[in-house]
Amino acid sequence: MDLVKSDLLKEYEQIFKALADEKRLKILHLLADSPLESNCVCDLTEAMDMAQSKLSYHLKILLSAGLINQTKKGTWHYYALNEENISAVLSDDIFQNLRIKRMITPENEGE
Repeated sequence: MDLVKSDLLKEYEQIFKALADEKRLKILHLLADSPLESNCVCDLTEAMDMAQSKLSYHLKILLSAGLINQTKKGTWHYYALNEENISAVLSDDIFQNLRIKRMITPENEGE
């Protein structure tokens, strides 16, 4: 097998392993449902009802798979969906569902 294909297959394996966990899928949904551009790890910890160390483990896997982005503001890390990478991997139906949730905010929900 050619090296490029092997690297690509390893990349897909990492992505699908990241998606094969219910907690990580819930994190992706929380990020998609949030009206904020990015979410503080402290808010995700509360929403997931999970210790920060366990949440950080799952965020690291999603980050390594390229499914989320991380920015640091002061002492806190903020996370957001990496829509470009998610759309490249997920079916259009699943991705559009995530995007629609991301676009609907309490202010425009009834429009």
